[in-house]
Amino acid sequence: MAAARRKQVASGMRPMSQRRGAPLVRRARGFTLIELLVAISVMALLALMSWQGLEGMSRAHAQNRERGDAVLTLQTALSQWAADLDAAIPLAQVRPIDWDGRVLRITRRSTDTALPVVYVVAWTLRITTTGSVWQRWQSPGLDSRLQWQQAWDRAAAWAQDANPGNELRGAEVALMPIEAWQISYFRNGNWGPPNDGTSSGGSVELPDGIRLVLGLPQGSALAGLLTRDWIKPAATVPKT
Repeated sequence: MAAARRKQVASGMRPMSQRRGAPLVRRARGFTLIELLVAISVMALLALMSWQGLEGMSRAHAQNRERGDAVLTLQTALSQWAADLDAAIPLAQVRPIDWDGRVLRITRRSTDTALPVVYVVAWTLRITTTGSVWQRWQSPGLDSRLQWQQAWDRAAAWAQDANPGNELRGAEVALMPIEAWQISYFRNGNWGPPNDGTSSGGSVELPDGIRLVLGLPQGSALAGLLTRDWIKPAATVPKT
């Protein structure tokens, strides 16, 4: 091999690697246009799939949060409902509860035992510009039968007026949207339609139980019918 190289040098010939026109380094091959288009298409598809996955996660998170807020609102409203019924108090010549098909009025004691007052609270379904809403109204503290009668009548007027004025609003609170509601009383071992519960002596008695049925609007976080039974603390329900 060395002798052949010396022979080439002696004869004036250059090695093949040094001949004119022979490439010293092989030229690198690049991407074709079709390959670039395919790569861009694949990356675009992956980006679209990733975006859809993130959008689905965000939508599920928003739905869970909306449902959680709706459940919390419902629990708060039903807790207030039960608290009003638990605090209902029968007094001489004072109706503890009344249902006229539109509004439920309750005479309840104060949560502060140091205050010798009672309150009139009312529950009704009101139609507003944004839909039907379950609302609660409460009077100021009352310490006379005259004040109670005025508040009792004011509660009925508040429920009948679609747009009550400031003098009727009192402590009005919009609780939650519902489509309808129904009330049943438990008396003499049976559930039935509400009545005044007037005894032979002319006094009005609380029912042994009250069944509340709420129609929750379709398309909302909570939908369908919801039933809640309240039993008077001192009542005994016979076994069936």
